[in-house]
Amino acid sequence: MAPPPNWRTCSYFLFSLFSLLLSSQVCTSAGDAPEIVYHGGALLTGNVKLALVWYGRFGRVQKNTVRAFVKSLNYVGHYHYTSQQPLVSSWWKIVEAYQSAAKQPQRPITVKVVRQVTDTSYSIGKVITADFLKPLIQKATEGNSGIVPVIFTARDVSVHGLCMGKCADHGVIDQQPYIIVGNPQTECPEECAWPFAGGPNLIPPSGDIGADAMVIGFAQGLVDTLTNPLETGFFEDSLRKPLEASSACMGIFGSGAIPGSNPGKLLKDPITGKSFNAYGSKGKRFLVPAVWNPVTNACWTLM
Repeated sequence: MAPPPNWRTCSYFLFSLFSLLLSSQVCTSAGDAPEIVYHGGALLTGNVKLALVWYGRFGRVQKNTVRAFVKSLNYVGHYHYTSQQPLVSSWWKIVEAYQSAAKQPQRPITVKVVRQVTDTSYSIGKVITADFLKPLIQKATEGNSGIVPVIFTARDVSVHGLCMGKCADHGVIDQQPYIIVGNPQTECPEECAWPFAGGPNLIPPSGDIGADAMVIGFAQGLVDTLTNPLETGFFEDSLRKPLEASSACMGIFGSGAIPGSNPGKLLKDPITGKSFNAYGSKGKRFLVPAVWNPVTNACWTLM
């Protein structure tokens, strides 16, 4: 595999049967470029069912923003919003491309929330480790291994392992993949609510830092779960710091990005000043993270 060029921004055209979308790849230096390779394991494809667990207390905006993002993954536009580009669903097509990279038939991956569970009593405490997740997972899925539980924790909950180079995590318990996403507003806003905190302090598209930070973390966790659900799929085979499809591109949101300093090229509402890079269902706006493109072997962004 030829190494990518030195830090620069390249633009190329991604063609589909229905649209022409200007898209970007952010190329890392040859010495730092990861090698995200397929290890022969299962991928999550087809109809992906999610069970959302709201662990702790959440506001209406936070819940609605997360649910709107899920609906936006497969949203291809409506005549009322025909001029709104790029779409979250265009970002999702890069995730679908991992099927071809694994030499499998490439088909649409549809994502749907089939269950929601609320736990405001903090049933497993306010300091969570993976050892205590099993009861929440069982409650969310009711024993259905075909449902992926996604645990969102409130801002007063501490999750072991988060805020240490990752803002969401995924794993496997009894062959059951799961995702856990923290709300970083209290513990580590400069790391996991960036670029809304700890730097450029951009105005989040929903107006709620916690909501949009959770969307970013959830997007990263979802990408890594679908491409590496049982830890045998796509990842960098490195003992130093194993990377996956999304974690390989942390801190990149647009072309020209410098992680931790500049999120890259974004859109900005001229009236509200809110920053985003993707439109979703019913005109909703989101900031979605870069994802590793298995075709170009570089971090890919919508802008």
